[in-house]
Amino acid sequence: MSRIELLIDQDGPLTRAAVLADGRLTDLHIDHADRPSLLGHVFLGRVERIVTGMEGAFVDLGGGMSGLLIAADARNPDGSRPKQKPERIGALLRAGQSIIVQVKADAHGAKGPSLTMDVTLPGRFLIHAPFGRDVAVSKRLGTGPARAALSQRVQALVSGSGWIVRAGAAAASDTALTLDAEALILLWRGVQADAAKGGPPRLLCPGPDAPARALIEQGAAALDTILIDGEALARRVTGWCDDRAPDLSPLIARHAPPSRLFDLRDLDGAIAELLDVRVALPRGGSLVIERTEALTVIDVNAGERGNPLDVNLDAAAEIARHLRLRNIGGIIVVDFVNMRARSDAERVLAALTEAVDGDPTQTQVYGMSKLGLVELTRARRGTPLAALLSPPPSSTTPAATGVSS
Repeated sequence: MSRIELLIDQDGPLTRAAVLADGRLTDLHIDHADRPSLLGHVFLGRVERIVTGMEGAFVDLGGGMSGLLIAADARNPDGSRPKQKPERIGALLRAGQSIIVQVKADAHGAKGPSLTMDVTLPGRFLIHAPFGRDVAVSKRLGTGPARAALSQRVQALVSGSGWIVRAGAAAASDTALTLDAEALILLWRGVQADAAKGGPPRLLCPGPDAPARALIEQGAAALDTILIDGEALARRVTGWCDDRAPDLSPLIARHAPPSRLFDLRDLDGAIAELLDVRVALPRGGSLVIERTEALTVIDVNAGERGNPLDVNLDAAAEIARHLRLRNIGGIIVVDFVNMRARSDAERVLAALTEAVDGDPTQTQVYGMSKLGLVELTRARRGTPLAALLSPPPSSTTPAATGVSS
């Protein structure tokens, strides 16, 4: 069984949370104080204007920021779903209206943040969807009696509807599930109470910060230790665990100076490698990862003596890992090494599908063409690592105030 470690540190403007399995980096969460992400933030916004041509509305979030809310992500003023699908945006919203919205995707290129009125609050085992009307179970848990039993178990433990059961819930105790639900209900009540105190636009609830995201995404996966560099950071993480995940509190340990925590596993070097275009594969060959405005292209090279099937299978696992670590979203096209046998191509496609299945960010793999090209889509969540760690642009745009969870 792998030894799982979570290392958390503060490095200048960066707050970093790295998950390692047997010393190898598997997940990375970074917040940049100078480039705060809005992902998951819940705002009381003001509808600026309705754009009927694109069936959307621009919503003022405050601080000079506005986001786009399309009709498919809008609700009636009382929070109910429109009866007609798709409903016209003008029938749902009006200019000047106050609405609660959540950022579902950060600004990308020339596009501002994308918004939704379908607020979701993530926990380790459950996701609370306050406007939902049922209990949904993650597709990763498959089908059959076990899935139905888990749904019934959760319904018996939590109050009300509007819950999404995450895959990790199957291994969680009743106590852990109840605590998760209660914390999320209290969080939503706080949002509602704050929204009633004043007018828009303003922030009601920030999304989880980097350490919280790492802890949430680990779910029920067994952590062996949580090492933290910095007293203030340790207090913050300890407080979160005491409130939301008391089973993790005993695992927290302070890293003692003078050495730097990330130097223990050469994580600075590992992160720097994630900015490289070329990635070496275990049995020869390499990946070349290039981002464009429209999509990300990944080229698989076999090397001088690489067996095409072996190289492609190695590439499938490494591609899934780098999509997560680099936080690559949008359209991805992979050019695998050509294989003669159709059965080999099917094995590679199955390996890639299985490799991305554990990604907490929704990732869809499509078929392989005769040229060995595979198309993927991965939801945009937060800022890509390359953009987050790149030198600052010459001019800056207004940003929201960073608030930790």
